[in-house]
Amino acid sequence: MRQELQSLPKTLAEDVARNLVMVARLLDSDPEQAYAFAKVAFRLASRVAAVREALGFAAYSTARYSEALAEFRAARRMTGSAELWPVMADCERGLGRPERALAMAGEPEVQKLDRAGQVEMRLVAAGARRDMGQADAAVVTLQSPELASNAVHPWTARLRYAYADALLAVGREDEAREWFGKALEADQSGTTDASDRLAELDGVEFVDALDLEADEADEADEADEADEVNETDAADETGEPQDTAPAEPEAKQPEAKQPEAKEPEAKEPEAKEAEPEAESAPEAESAPEAKSEDPAPKPQAEPKPETAPEPGPSSFLDDPFKEPGEQA
Repeated sequence: MRQELQSLPKTLAEDVARNLVMVARLLDSDPEQAYAFAKVAFRLASRVAAVREALGFAAYSTARYSEALAEFRAARRMTGSAELWPVMADCERGLGRPERALAMAGEPEVQKLDRAGQVEMRLVAAGARRDMGQADAAVVTLQSPELASNAVHPWTARLRYAYADALLAVGREDEAREWFGKALEADQSGTTDASDRLAELDGVEFVDALDLEADEADEADEADEADEVNETDAADETGEPQDTAPAEPEAKQPEAKQPEAKEPEAKEPEAKEAEPEAESAPEAESAPEAKSEDPAPKPQAEPKPETAPEPGPSSFLDDPFKEPGEQA
């Protein structure tokens, strides 16, 4: 790759190199971000084979199989190398064409591959067989000297894992458990989930403590909701009023309507009272006229109560020994 970048201006080569480094770093952890960096490198240097190959792998990791296949073909034309042949065949599988992938497994380009490339091609061919519903043929395809070898290579774990999965697909569970164990022994970097598959076959379940607490909380909420529903149903059956918050608005609805119904009743007596007042108004107006025609008689003086006459001075002098009330 460094040789290819030397054909570019220095600043441009540095920019392209930085983007390719980010593609390599993010390809496994964040494929979408790696694809974005690969697109930038492609815009900067689309005639560099390493750039086309990097974009092809980024597109392959994000399931853009058509774009990946086109980029791999372009890189192969530029370099003339057959090392991308297995991944090109797997792109055909991704596009729903397992027959083409199987045909590529029999092409002369396979003989130009190194041992690791041939193992990859065998894995792709076995996957194509399974895509076509030929599970037994997939098992036979994976049987090879590389599978029987006790030596551990970077591809050993993946080959043993694929073979165990193929055995499980045809119902050979005991053999599948054995090969999952062998795959786990060779999987030093943890590229497969052989341990989980073994636990699944043995009936062992791994429970996350945080997930367990969340499940218990959900169950408690569901139990509370079920109790509320049962109480509501019981109240409906017995006909007893429910002492719940939603029932309050229903009880208050008639109270809100009562003032509206009483308004016309309050107005009717006022109208009736206004009528007599209107009738009495003329009588009140005619009253002064009647007084002017027939003046009322003068009030008679009330009779004063009779009182005993006070004794005059003459009678008192005539008989000073008499009491004033004894005179006739």
